[in-house]
Amino acid sequence: MESLRKHMEAKGFNRIALKRINTNHFEFKAKVNGINGSFILDTGASNSCIGTKSISHFKLHVTASDVKAAGAGAVNMLTQVSVSNTLQIGKWTKNNVPFVIFDLSHVNEALHLAEAKPVEGILGADILKTSRAVIDYGRNCLYLKE
Repeated sequence: MESLRKHMEAKGFNRIALKRINTNHFEFKAKVNGINGSFILDTGASNSCIGTKSISHFKLHVTASDVKAAGAGAVNMLTQVSVSNTLQIGKWTKNNVPFVIFDLSHVNEALHLAEAKPVEGILGADILKTSRAVIDYGRNCLYLKE
């Protein structure tokens, strides 16, 4: 029987190694607009997000949004949006990526309490769906298709 890795790579998917952290999230490095950052994978997040503290770090152009964000332990958070960004994870690249921008301090506080490092952003279901993502929990890796 063919391995999942061989099968996915034969179908044109890019394999991305993930690191399981103490919260049981997967952490990985990514580039936004060519700039390195640390992200977590969250299948329960409807949109991919970047923290407000990282706006200048990633050279994001942001506009106001009427949408309120909610997440584990936080509700009714003010948001902004940034569109037309480039996201690169390993060899996989996507252009015109939108990010919801909001305060990720509650996320990073939870990571700190679990003795994990802070992150600049979250990869959510929007990118996972459009890139036909497959998560290999047994091998701690993610497959994305361009």
